[in-house]
Amino acid sequence: MSKILREHIEKIISLTDEEFEFVLSHFSQKRFLKHQFLIQEGDFVNNDFFILNGLLKASHRNEENKEHILQFATENSWITDPQAYNNQTIATLNIQCLEDGNSLFITLENREKLCNSLHKMESFFRKKATKEHILLQRRILCLISNNAKNRYEDLLKQYPSLIQRVPKTMIASYLGVSRETLSRLITN
Repeated sequence: MSKILREHIEKIISLTDEEFEFVLSHFSQKRFLKHQFLIQEGDFVNNDFFILNGLLKASHRNEENKEHILQFATENSWITDPQAYNNQTIATLNIQCLEDGNSLFITLENREKLCNSLHKMESFFRKKATKEHILLQRRILCLISNNAKNRYEDLLKQYPSLIQRVPKTMIASYLGVSRETLSRLITN
């Protein structure tokens, strides 16, 4: 499992075996079960999760208890409530497991220690954050600029296997459309 993390990190920076062992010593492992919450609104958030296998969603419920899905996290991706994690405050998002799986996670304290000790990792986390900001901007622009069909096509490009892994109601929530609209998109 550590090999998966190393390959992920080394897409951005290179590490010696000793450096990677040092990096790995700052992470812990967590298994999760389908339907389990890793983070719930109101929880204190201390961990950023790297998904080894499995599928999770980040969502928010509004006053009418309607769920809005912000993100899906599949293998080789990260998930947390970034505002709560980085500010060390309570969560405004729910992170729920949609499949059984495994993750490695790092606390903010360990991430800071790691970055102070190994500046390559500071570069890694900065570049990772930049990539996440770009993806978020793309998602927002897609939501406000594209019609439902284009949003659906963008989803298929970003998460090709997702349609087989989650209920259509979740896909509709992520796209910001009704279940009926999604059904029409799929059949066309």
